[in-house]
Amino acid sequence: MLSSDDVVHRLYADPDVVSAVRGRFGDGVLAQDGSVDRTVLGEAAFSGDGLAFLEDLLYPRIGIAREAWVAEQRAADPAPPVLVCEVPMLFEAGLVDRFDAVLVVTAPDDGRRRRVEERGQDFQERSARQLPEADKVAGADMAYVNDGSVDDLRAWVESVIHRYAPAGP
Repeated sequence: MLSSDDVVHRLYADPDVVSAVRGRFGDGVLAQDGSVDRTVLGEAAFSGDGLAFLEDLLYPRIGIAREAWVAEQRAADPAPPVLVCEVPMLFEAGLVDRFDAVLVVTAPDDGRRRRVEERGQDFQERSARQLPEADKVAGADMAYVNDGSVDDLRAWVESVIHRYAPAGP
């Protein structure tokens, strides 16, 4: 599985990205090791056009990383059964057409609110920048409301894998 968040973590250590972020937001968004401090940057990015700047900077690089990962997976196995990419802002970034199937895992607002606020972020502010959950669910090929146990979620994931993976010989 390719996680777009993991790609962003790596990009925030890339010298070109660090330089661009530093030029836009200043030295205060850098960690002691010289990488981008995501928490500080998150606070700074919600002011003005900061998020638009980051999207313009990161989205093309994330796309390149995704394409390289897919090529790498297909080089290792020309017919991989299922390739999974986790893309939190899939709909907002206009990437739906780049995938064979779109799956959405959502949760009730109270659970999502709690997780966002545990990270020190403002739920309303974050939600306002995203497509409403109901619209994401409506735009998905399959959706799951994650309000049960981890075992319930695993069972759903297994059912999805069986649905999309070709049957073996």
